[in-house]
Amino acid sequence: MSKNYYELLGVDKKSTKEEIKKAYKKLAMKYHPDRAPTDKKAEYEEKFKEINEAASVLGDEKKRQQYDQFGSAGPQSGGFQQGYDFSDIMSQFRSGSFGDFGDVFDQIFGGGGRRSNTRARRGSDLLYETEITLEDAAKGASKTIPLNKLEYCSDCQGKGAHKFESCHHCHGSGQVKQTQRTPFGIFQQTGPCPYCHSKGELPQDSCSSCNGDGLVRKRKEIEVSIPAGIQTGMRLRVTREGEVGENGGPSGDLYVQVSVSEHRYFKRRNDDLHITVPISYSQAVIGDEIEVPTIKGTAELKIPAGTDSETIFRMKDKGMPHLQSSGHGDQMVKVKIEVPKKINKKQKDLISQLKEEKPIKNFLKKIFG
Repeated sequence: MSKNYYELLGVDKKSTKEEIKKAYKKLAMKYHPDRAPTDKKAEYEEKFKEINEAASVLGDEKKRQQYDQFGSAGPQSGGFQQGYDFSDIMSQFRSGSFGDFGDVFDQIFGGGGRRSNTRARRGSDLLYETEITLEDAAKGASKTIPLNKLEYCSDCQGKGAHKFESCHHCHGSGQVKQTQRTPFGIFQQTGPCPYCHSKGELPQDSCSSCNGDGLVRKRKEIEVSIPAGIQTGMRLRVTREGEVGENGGPSGDLYVQVSVSEHRYFKRRNDDLHITVPISYSQAVIGDEIEVPTIKGTAELKIPAGTDSETIFRMKDKGMPHLQSSGHGDQMVKVKIEVPKKINKKQKDLISQLKEEKPIKNFLKKIFG
């Protein structure tokens, strides 16, 4: 084989596509013609062409397989076909930061030769799910949200480099004139400079903190205030805490989706709370004033004499707070007569005295006369 592409990139035959990409990026930055000393321009350009040729073959599975088997990647042996516009690779590599590597590598590794979009783009939104108790939903709470997301590098302010020089292709304007020959004649138009991506300057070094990407992954914690009255499925928006934008675009938002856990005793229906409490037979017969639990403590409830089991009492404003208005829902208390399983002799004697009252006989009399 005329050229050893693995040696050119400094990798071995077992290297993965990602390892090849990493090696290519490192060499491309080192031997890019724009970074060459004046007396070594030709040498750097030739080296740059060689590593691009190697990457174009080893980055394509079919070409790599053919190269490994036959020592060439096809009729033209190299990864670049005749008429390939090599300057386009260099133009894509001249991005706002050396870390903007996707367009160069996509063109070599099967990306179809797309160009980077220089327009500012808003970052993606993030979604975080959290669970709170019903008590927290009733009084409001503060939640700490842990995040691990990309942010602009603080050392280079997201530029990917510290030293810049005016772009000599557009003379610092960020715009270049492009001439295109068509069947209708020659057209000339002004468009974004593909070398500096409309920024008017080219990086001369690479930020060591972010490896030229302009972005670093950071862990951070955000305090989110959860309002009282929130319900399961509702989302809270924290502005500008999503992923960072592209090309100076604004960050996305963080959405916190809240789930309210089931309570052991209370059942929630909108802003009303439902609970079942036990009462004794004597309390149901002669009435009583009992203490019942609420979501924020206890409250007194009057049980009138002759209360039937399963009777529901409404306790006004003892439910959940309204989320978008003042006031509260109600608490619905269902009383259930609890029949004792075991009684002592004294209790049995007292209950026996009630045998004269035979409600079933009165019920049958009402039906049959």
